[in-house]
Amino acid sequence: MIEALYLSEAGTVQLLTTLEDIRAAHLTAQGKLWLHIANYSPEEAHTILHDLFNFHPLAIEDTLSTGYQPPKVDDFDSYLFIIVHAILNLEHSKTLETTEINCFLGQNYLVTACSETDLPALAQVRERTKRDCRLIERGLDFLLHAILDAIVDEYLPLLDQIDEEVDSLEDSIILNPKPQNLRRILELKHTILTLRRITSPQREVMLRLSRNEFTLIEERTLIYFRDIYDHLVRLNDLTENVRDVVTGAMDTYLSVSSNKLNEVMKALTIVSTIFLPLTLITSLYGMNFDVMPELHWRYGYLMVWVIMLAVISGMLWFFRRKRWL
Repeated sequence: MIEALYLSEAGTVQLLTTLEDIRAAHLTAQGKLWLHIANYSPEEAHTILHDLFNFHPLAIEDTLSTGYQPPKVDDFDSYLFIIVHAILNLEHSKTLETTEINCFLGQNYLVTACSETDLPALAQVRERTKRDCRLIERGLDFLLHAILDAIVDEYLPLLDQIDEEVDSLEDSIILNPKPQNLRRILELKHTILTLRRITSPQREVMLRLSRNEFTLIEERTLIYFRDIYDHLVRLNDLTENVRDVVTGAMDTYLSVSSNKLNEVMKALTIVSTIFLPLTLITSLYGMNFDVMPELHWRYGYLMVWVIMLAVISGMLWFFRRKRWL
Protein backbone atom coordinates (compact mmCIF):
# COMPACT_ATOMS: atom_id res chain seq x y z
CA MET A 1 0.00 0.00 0.00
CA ILE A 2 1.31 3.43 -0.98
CA GLU A 3 -0.34 6.56 0.34
CA ALA A 4 0.92 10.12 0.37
CA LEU A 5 -0.36 13.30 1.95
CA TYR A 6 0.82 16.46 0.27
CA LEU A 7 0.48 19.94 1.73
CA SER A 8 0.62 22.35 -1.18
CA GLU A 9 1.72 25.97 -1.04
CA ALA A 10 -1.97 26.91 -1.05
CA GLY A 11 -2.35 25.23 2.34
CA THR A 12 -4.53 22.32 1.26
CA VAL A 13 -3.80 18.66 1.99
CA GLN A 14 -4.08 16.36 -1.00
CA LEU A 15 -4.17 12.57 -0.98
CA LEU A 16 -1.79 11.08 -3.57
CA THR A 17 -2.01 7.39 -4.48
CA THR A 18 -0.03 7.07 -7.73
CA LEU A 19 3.72 7.15 -8.20
CA GLU A 20 3.39 9.79 -10.90
CA ASP A 21 1.64 12.20 -8.57
CA ILE A 22 4.11 11.47 -5.78
CA ARG A 23 7.07 11.99 -8.11
CA ALA A 24 5.64 15.28 -9.35
CA ALA A 25 5.03 16.54 -5.79
CA HIS A 26 8.54 15.57 -4.75
CA LEU A 27 10.29 17.09 -7.76
CA THR A 28 8.58 20.44 -7.30
CA ALA A 29 10.46 20.83 -4.00
CA GLN A 30 7.49 22.87 -2.86
CA GLY A 31 5.08 22.14 -0.04
CA LYS A 32 5.43 19.20 2.33
CA LEU A 33 5.08 15.52 1.42
CA TRP A 34 4.43 12.57 3.72
CA LEU A 35 4.72 9.25 1.93
CA HIS A 36 3.80 6.06 3.74
CA ILE A 37 4.71 2.64 2.34
CA ALA A 38 3.10 -0.39 4.01
CA ASN A 39 3.14 -4.11 3.32
CA TYR A 40 5.56 -3.51 0.48
CA SER A 41 7.40 -5.90 -1.80
CA PRO A 42 11.19 -5.49 -2.04
CA GLU A 43 10.96 -4.46 -5.70
CA GLU A 44 8.28 -1.87 -5.04
CA ALA A 45 10.09 -0.37 -2.06
CA HIS A 46 13.43 -0.31 -3.90
CA THR A 47 11.85 1.53 -6.82
CA ILE A 48 10.48 4.25 -4.55
CA LEU A 49 13.42 4.58 -2.17
CA HIS A 50 16.18 4.35 -4.76
CA ASP A 51 14.77 5.65 -8.03
CA LEU A 52 12.45 8.32 -6.65
CA PHE A 53 14.30 9.58 -3.56
CA ASN A 54 17.82 8.28 -4.23
CA PHE A 55 18.41 7.20 -0.65
CA HIS A 56 21.70 5.62 0.39
CA PRO A 57 21.98 1.88 -0.38
CA LEU A 58 22.77 1.08 3.26
CA ALA A 59 19.56 2.80 4.42
CA ILE A 60 17.58 0.95 1.75
CA GLU A 61 19.20 -2.32 2.82
CA ASP A 62 18.18 -1.74 6.43
CA THR A 63 14.64 -0.92 5.31
CA LEU A 64 14.29 -4.06 3.21
CA SER A 65 15.98 -6.33 5.76
CA THR A 66 13.69 -8.87 7.39
CA GLY A 67 15.98 -9.38 10.38
CA TYR A 68 16.00 -7.41 13.61
CA GLN A 69 17.31 -3.86 13.28
CA PRO A 70 17.83 -1.97 16.55
CA PRO A 71 16.43 1.56 16.86
CA LYS A 72 18.90 4.13 15.56
CA VAL A 73 19.29 7.45 13.77
CA ASP A 74 21.75 8.08 10.92
CA ASP A 75 22.56 11.47 9.43
CA PHE A 76 22.99 11.47 5.63
CA ASP A 77 23.36 15.28 5.42
CA SER A 78 20.30 15.93 3.26
CA TYR A 79 18.05 13.59 5.24
CA LEU A 80 17.84 11.59 8.47
CA PHE A 81 17.26 7.85 8.56
CA ILE A 82 15.50 6.70 11.73
CA ILE A 83 14.51 3.20 12.82
CA VAL A 84 11.97 2.74 15.63
CA HIS A 85 9.79 -0.16 16.74
CA ALA A 86 6.03 -0.13 17.28
CA ILE A 87 3.78 -2.60 19.07
CA LEU A 88 1.38 -4.65 17.02
CA ASN A 89 -2.16 -5.45 18.11
CA LEU A 90 -2.05 -7.73 21.18
CA GLU A 91 -5.74 -8.65 21.26
CA HIS A 92 -5.19 -12.02 19.61
CA SER A 93 -1.65 -12.70 20.78
CA LYS A 94 -0.21 -13.72 24.14
CA THR A 95 3.33 -12.58 23.34
CA LEU A 96 4.70 -9.19 22.43
CA GLU A 97 4.95 -8.58 18.70
CA THR A 98 6.71 -5.53 17.33
CA THR A 99 7.31 -4.20 13.87
CA GLU A 100 10.03 -1.98 12.48
CA ILE A 101 9.21 1.49 11.17
CA ASN A 102 11.78 3.16 8.93
CA CYS A 103 11.61 6.95 8.63
CA PHE A 104 13.37 9.22 6.15
CA LEU A 105 13.15 12.89 7.11
CA GLY A 106 14.18 15.38 4.42
CA GLN A 107 13.75 19.10 3.91
CA ASN A 108 10.37 18.82 2.24
CA TYR A 109 9.42 15.18 2.66
CA LEU A 110 8.90 12.46 5.26
CA VAL A 111 8.91 8.84 4.12
CA THR A 112 7.78 6.09 6.48
CA ALA A 113 8.02 2.40 5.60
CA CYS A 114 6.45 -0.45 7.55
CA SER A 115 5.96 -4.10 6.65
CA GLU A 116 2.53 -4.16 8.32
CA THR A 117 -0.60 -2.95 6.58
CA ASP A 118 -2.60 -1.69 9.55
CA LEU A 119 -0.53 -0.07 12.29
CA PRO A 120 -2.69 1.77 14.84
CA ALA A 121 -0.13 4.47 15.66
CA LEU A 122 0.46 5.47 12.04
CA ALA A 123 -3.22 5.19 11.15
CA GLN A 124 -4.09 7.51 14.02
CA VAL A 125 -1.62 10.20 12.93
CA ARG A 126 -2.65 9.81 9.28
CA GLU A 127 -6.32 10.38 10.13
CA ARG A 128 -5.43 13.38 12.28
CA THR A 129 -3.44 14.87 9.42
CA LYS A 130 -6.30 14.37 6.98
CA ARG A 131 -8.74 16.10 9.33
CA ASP A 132 -6.43 18.89 10.43
CA CYS A 133 -3.60 20.11 8.19
CA ARG A 134 -1.99 22.05 11.06
CA LEU A 135 -0.13 18.89 12.09
CA ILE A 136 1.86 18.93 8.86
CA GLU A 137 1.88 22.72 8.57
CA ARG A 138 4.04 22.95 11.68
CA GLY A 139 6.78 21.11 9.84
CA LEU A 140 7.74 17.59 8.87
CA ASP A 141 9.95 17.32 11.95
CA PHE A 142 6.87 17.99 14.08
CA LEU A 143 4.95 15.39 12.06
CA LEU A 144 7.77 12.93 12.78
CA HIS A 145 7.42 13.77 16.47
CA ALA A 146 3.69 13.06 16.30
CA ILE A 147 4.36 9.63 14.79
CA LEU A 148 7.05 8.73 17.33
CA ASP A 149 4.91 10.02 20.18
CA ALA A 150 1.96 7.86 19.06
CA ILE A 151 4.27 4.83 18.92
CA VAL A 152 5.67 5.42 22.42
CA ASP A 153 2.20 6.08 23.88
CA GLU A 154 1.26 2.47 23.11
CA TYR A 155 3.94 1.10 25.46
CA LEU A 156 2.36 2.27 28.72
CA PRO A 157 -1.00 0.46 28.26
CA LEU A 158 0.97 -2.72 27.60
CA LEU A 159 2.84 -2.36 30.89
CA ASP A 160 -0.42 -1.66 32.73
CA GLN A 161 -1.95 -4.74 31.14
CA ILE A 162 1.01 -6.89 32.21
CA ASP A 163 0.89 -5.49 35.75
CA GLU A 164 -2.82 -6.28 36.10
CA GLU A 165 -2.35 -9.77 34.66
CA VAL A 166 0.50 -10.50 37.09
CA ASP A 167 -1.72 -9.47 40.03
CA SER A 168 -4.42 -11.85 38.78
CA LEU A 169 -1.84 -14.62 38.31
CA GLU A 170 -0.55 -14.18 41.86
CA ASP A 171 -4.07 -14.58 43.27
CA SER A 172 -4.58 -17.69 41.16
CA ILE A 173 -1.18 -19.09 42.18
CA ILE A 174 -1.87 -18.69 45.89
CA LEU A 175 -5.18 -20.54 45.55
CA ASN A 176 -4.00 -23.27 43.21
CA PRO A 177 -0.66 -23.16 41.37
CA LYS A 178 -0.89 -24.70 37.92
CA PRO A 179 1.81 -25.33 35.27
CA GLN A 180 0.07 -22.94 32.87
CA ASN A 181 0.55 -20.16 35.45
CA LEU A 182 4.31 -20.64 35.30
CA ARG A 183 4.19 -20.81 31.50
CA ARG A 184 2.33 -17.50 31.35
CA ILE A 185 4.74 -15.88 33.81
CA LEU A 186 7.68 -16.89 31.60
CA GLU A 187 5.87 -15.43 28.57
CA LEU A 188 5.35 -12.15 30.41
CA LYS A 189 8.99 -12.09 31.47
CA HIS A 190 10.02 -12.58 27.85
CA THR A 191 7.67 -9.74 26.86
CA ILE A 192 9.28 -7.42 29.41
CA LEU A 193 12.77 -8.26 28.14
CA THR A 194 11.67 -7.67 24.55
CA LEU A 195 10.13 -4.34 25.47
CA ARG A 196 13.28 -3.28 27.28
CA ARG A 197 15.40 -4.34 24.31
CA ILE A 198 13.59 -1.87 22.04
CA THR A 199 12.90 1.00 24.47
CA SER A 200 16.48 1.37 25.70
CA PRO A 201 18.05 2.15 22.29
CA GLN A 202 14.91 4.06 21.29
CA ARG A 203 15.49 6.31 24.27
CA GLU A 204 18.96 7.14 22.95
CA VAL A 205 17.45 7.96 19.55
CA MET A 206 15.07 10.46 21.16
CA LEU A 207 17.93 11.94 23.15
CA ARG A 208 19.90 12.61 19.96
CA LEU A 209 16.86 14.11 18.26
CA SER A 210 16.23 16.43 21.22
CA ARG A 211 19.69 17.99 21.71
CA ASN A 212 20.00 20.10 18.54
CA GLU A 213 22.36 17.69 16.84
CA PHE A 214 20.63 17.70 13.44
CA THR A 215 19.84 20.73 11.30
CA LEU A 216 16.64 19.12 9.97
CA ILE A 217 15.13 19.27 13.47
CA GLU A 218 14.09 22.84 14.18
CA GLU A 219 14.87 24.30 17.57
CA ARG A 220 11.20 24.83 18.40
CA THR A 221 10.58 21.08 17.91
CA LEU A 222 13.39 19.92 20.20
CA ILE A 223 11.25 20.21 23.32
CA TYR A 224 8.70 17.79 21.86
CA PHE A 225 11.34 15.14 21.21
CA ARG A 226 12.62 15.78 24.72
CA ASP A 227 9.12 15.03 25.99
CA ILE A 228 9.20 11.65 24.18
CA TYR A 229 12.60 11.01 25.73
CA ASP A 230 11.16 11.69 29.19
CA HIS A 231 8.34 9.24 28.48
CA LEU A 232 10.85 6.55 27.53
CA VAL A 233 12.89 7.20 30.68
CA ARG A 234 9.77 6.68 32.79
CA LEU A 235 8.88 3.62 30.72
CA ASN A 236 12.28 2.10 31.43
CA ASP A 237 11.77 2.65 35.15
CA LEU A 238 8.29 1.12 34.95
CA THR A 239 9.69 -1.79 32.96
CA GLU A 240 12.16 -2.50 35.76
CA ASN A 241 9.35 -2.36 38.33
CA VAL A 242 7.11 -4.67 36.30
CA ARG A 243 10.01 -7.06 35.74
CA ASP A 244 10.52 -7.23 39.51
CA VAL A 245 6.80 -7.92 39.92
CA VAL A 246 6.96 -10.72 37.34
CA THR A 247 10.02 -12.20 39.04
CA GLY A 248 8.18 -11.99 42.37
CA ALA A 249 5.23 -13.85 40.85
CA MET A 250 7.58 -16.58 39.68
CA ASP A 251 9.10 -16.84 43.17
CA THR A 252 5.58 -17.01 44.60
CA TYR A 253 4.69 -19.86 42.24
CA LEU A 254 7.83 -21.81 43.14
CA SER A 255 7.29 -21.19 46.86
CA VAL A 256 3.62 -22.21 46.83
CA SER A 257 4.39 -25.27 44.68
CA SER A 258 7.19 -26.25 47.04
CA ASN A 259 4.92 -25.87 50.08
CA LYS A 260 2.23 -27.91 48.38
CA LEU A 261 4.76 -30.62 47.53
CA ASN A 262 6.00 -30.57 51.13
CA GLU A 263 2.45 -31.11 52.38
CA VAL A 264 2.05 -34.08 50.05
CA MET A 265 5.41 -35.53 51.11
CA LYS A 266 4.48 -34.97 54.75
CA ALA A 267 1.23 -36.92 54.34
CA LEU A 268 2.99 -39.74 52.51
CA THR A 269 5.74 -39.86 55.12
CA ILE A 270 3.21 -40.13 57.95
CA VAL A 271 1.38 -42.94 56.17
CA SER A 272 4.65 -44.76 55.51
CA THR A 273 5.77 -44.31 59.13
CA ILE A 274 2.50 -45.71 60.44
CA PHE A 275 2.69 -48.77 58.21
CA LEU A 276 6.30 -49.61 59.13
CA PRO A 277 5.48 -51.17 62.55
CA LEU A 278 2.34 -52.77 61.09
CA THR A 279 4.46 -54.38 58.40
CA LEU A 280 6.84 -55.63 61.09
CA ILE A 281 4.00 -57.21 63.06
CA THR A 282 2.42 -58.91 60.06
CA SER A 283 5.80 -60.10 58.78
CA LEU A 284 6.61 -61.71 62.16
CA TYR A 285 3.42 -63.74 62.11
CA GLY A 286 3.91 -64.56 58.48
CA MET A 287 7.07 -66.58 59.13
CA ASN A 288 6.81 -70.33 58.52
CA PHE A 289 8.06 -71.64 61.87
CA ASP A 290 6.32 -74.63 63.43
CA VAL A 291 6.80 -73.50 67.01
CA MET A 292 5.25 -70.05 67.60
CA PRO A 293 3.51 -69.39 70.93
CA GLU A 294 0.59 -67.40 69.50
CA LEU A 295 0.25 -69.26 66.24
CA HIS A 296 -2.52 -71.60 67.37
CA TRP A 297 -4.03 -69.32 69.98
CA ARG A 298 -7.79 -68.89 69.56
CA TYR A 299 -7.70 -65.10 69.97
CA GLY A 300 -4.35 -64.54 68.24
CA TYR A 301 -5.81 -62.94 65.09
CA LEU A 302 -7.99 -60.58 67.14
CA MET A 303 -5.05 -59.69 69.39
CA VAL A 304 -2.88 -58.80 66.37
CA TRP A 305 -5.57 -56.36 65.20
CA VAL A 306 -5.81 -54.85 68.68
CA ILE A 307 -2.04 -54.35 68.77
CA MET A 308 -1.97 -52.79 65.31
CA LEU A 309 -4.84 -50.42 66.13
CA ALA A 310 -3.09 -49.45 69.34
CA VAL A 311 0.12 -48.75 67.43
CA ILE A 312 -1.77 -46.60 64.91
CA SER A 313 -3.56 -44.66 67.66
CA GLY A 314 -0.36 -44.15 69.62
CA MET A 315 1.55 -42.89 66.60
CA LEU A 316 -1.25 -40.51 65.58
CA TRP A 317 -1.38 -39.17 69.13
CA PHE A 318 2.39 -38.69 69.09
CA PHE A 319 2.32 -36.90 65.72
CA ARG A 320 -0.45 -34.58 66.86
CA ARG A 321 1.37 -33.81 70.08
CA LYS A 322 4.44 -32.85 68.07
CA ARG A 323 2.14 -30.80 65.79
CA TRP A 324 3.15 -32.76 62.74
CA LEU A 325 -0.52 -33.18 61.92
